[in-house]
Amino acid sequence: MFVLLVSSFLVGCSSKESGGNGDSGDGGDETTISFIHWRGEDSEIFKELISKFEDENPNIKVEMTVYPSEQYQSTAQTLLRDGSTGDVFTSFPGSQFEIIKKAGLFEDIAGEAFVDNFSPNLIKAGQADGQQLALPLQLVYNQPVYNKSLFKELGIEPADDWEGFLEMCQTLLDNGYTPIAFPGADIGPGQFMNPMMMNNAPDEEVFAKLMNGEAKLTEEWWVKTLAQFQELSDKGYIAKDALGTKHEGAIALVAQEKAGMLATGSYAMANIKDLNADLELGLLAPITVSADEAKYEGIHTTTFMLAVNSQSKKKDAAKKWIEFLSTPENAENYANSTGQFLTVKDVNYESAELQAAAEWLDKNTRFQPRYLIPNADVEKAVIASIQSVLGGETPEKAAEEAQKIVDQNIN
Repeated sequence: MFVLLVSSFLVGCSSKESGGNGDSGDGGDETTISFIHWRGEDSEIFKELISKFEDENPNIKVEMTVYPSEQYQSTAQTLLRDGSTGDVFTSFPGSQFEIIKKAGLFEDIAGEAFVDNFSPNLIKAGQADGQQLALPLQLVYNQPVYNKSLFKELGIEPADDWEGFLEMCQTLLDNGYTPIAFPGADIGPGQFMNPMMMNNAPDEEVFAKLMNGEAKLTEEWWVKTLAQFQELSDKGYIAKDALGTKHEGAIALVAQEKAGMLATGSYAMANIKDLNADLELGLLAPITVSADEAKYEGIHTTTFMLAVNSQSKKKDAAKKWIEFLSTPENAENYANSTGQFLTVKDVNYESAELQAAAEWLDKNTRFQPRYLIPNADVEKAVIASIQSVLGGETPEKAAEEAQKIVDQNIN
């Protein structure tokens, strides 16, 4: 039996063990492993999978704890330290991965047979120093979801340059629609920045260079990106109240056919369809340069990285749970229930949304730049500069203020 604890009252709390202290569960004492993550929307399918796993492994129980994503970002390292919580845990790539790696809390799982269940080119985000510290489970596209049905009705085609993107937005606005539903109160700035900057700064090392002083946010690549955010706002393509809009509200705008695009990513498609099953959805990315200058077509991320806590006393049982989740049958069940692309090989995608988005598997996409910022304070400053511009600050001033935070962290 497992206990699901979801919500903000969990600050600083860890799961309580409810089983014995055995490790492998192979004919020995019953053991309970702690599984922690941030995706509350996946709770129901994880309940089903846990039940199936426990039937197949009667000596292992799984206790799941779900934290709000922002809380998980800030508290995961603390939760993991003594090994009593998060025998199996998940990690975001980028700054959180770096923090947990530096704390020595990842168990190297490079030699485990279940690693072969994953596509080798999609698990690099979990590698460091010749080790496989985590296995990304989800493959997502961090770029706008759009209402294909509406676009067809208005005769709009996704644009291949900045002027075309602006014209596309204007057509939506002229016909009474909010062009871009933008959740500026939570995840919008950190998500939409990725396709907005991907061709303005095509060097994938740009944030590494930022951290060693070779690049600055006050240079053209970031000031131009902020200026383009400002242009979208000034022209009414991003609603004036966007900084007060949360993701759920932005999703509802698209589902209610009040907005043409949602500025987050493919992971929101299933949520939109839950509210309006009749919509036909697709993915697009703003191309912020001319068509002949564009290097990338979109953004991808491999995330929800499964890992074993190096401090755990139940590592064998923990590995069994990851092995179970990564078998094609169970991964397929998870994928089609949640509307998520996965990094697991040989998964059949059944939903119309996943099939429609499958074309992006063959496009030239770039790994999410935001997750390549190795410093959490700098990441916050970069995102805050977008919010500042949407709040009325000039791009130059917003970039200057963010660069001050970078300089402080470098020094």
